[in-house]
Amino acid sequence: MSARPVTPGSPEAADAAPVITVAAALVCRSDGRTLLVRKHGTAAFMQPGGKIEPGEAPVEALRRELSEEIGLSVPAGQARHLGRFRAPAANEPGLRVEAEVFRITVDADVHRAAEIAELLWIAPANPGSLALAPLTRDHLLPLLVADRRLSAARRS
Repeated sequence: MSARPVTPGSPEAADAAPVITVAAALVCRSDGRTLLVRKHGTAAFMQPGGKIEPGEAPVEALRRELSEEIGLSVPAGQARHLGRFRAPAANEPGLRVEAEVFRITVDADVHRAAEIAELLWIAPANPGSLALAPLTRDHLLPLLVADRRLSAARRS
């Protein structure tokens, strides 16, 4: 049996694309807004975070990246692991991102640092016309919206 060619843009091509492994944070405030960042030289907004170094635990990579990117110190145990998600990479054509995603609720101030050009707090259900990274658009904002609906249903 011979292998079938993979058509560019097909699901098979996406699954075969080289992977960038990252740790990302859904940084949320008590008012329900979540933080998105845009890196210098890019158009898409995404969650803060970054590449996991060899031998580094995902949560440690997350803590390091949040400190570097937005000046946020995350105490051990405050980041709640939500799972691993995959999507096409926003800023590296032909690659896909595999993200270990954590949720952090903060009311602390954050600021742009390192490679961050812009940051904004948005309502997950209404991000407006922002250019969003596929991981953010297809997985993470819908996850927050579903979680908020579930929490509202439990309260009623």
